[in-house]
Amino acid sequence: MASKYLSQFSSPASKLVRFFERSRDRWKAKQKRLRQERKLLLNQTRAVEKSRGQWRGRAITAEERVQQLEGELAALKIRPCVACP
Repeated sequence: MASKYLSQFSSPASKLVRFFERSRDRWKAKQKRLRQERKLLLNQTRAVEKSRGQWRGRAITAEERVQQLEGELAALKIRPCVACP
C-alpha cells in the first residue's frame, strides 16, 4: 500500500520520507510548545484568580472596618462633651 501511495508522487521515495518526517517532527514540536504555553497560561490564570480573591477579601474586611469606625465616630460626635465648659 505504501508503494502504491508513493507512486503518486514524482519525487524519489527517500526524499519524500525525509520531507514527511521533518514535517511530522515540526508539527509535534509545535504541539508540544503550544501545550506548554497553555499549561503556563492556565497556571497563571489560577494564580491571578487566587490573588484577586485574597485582595477582594482584604478589601471587604477593610470596608467593614471603615464602616465600624465611622459609626463609632458618629456616636462620639453626637455625645455631649463632659469635660467641656
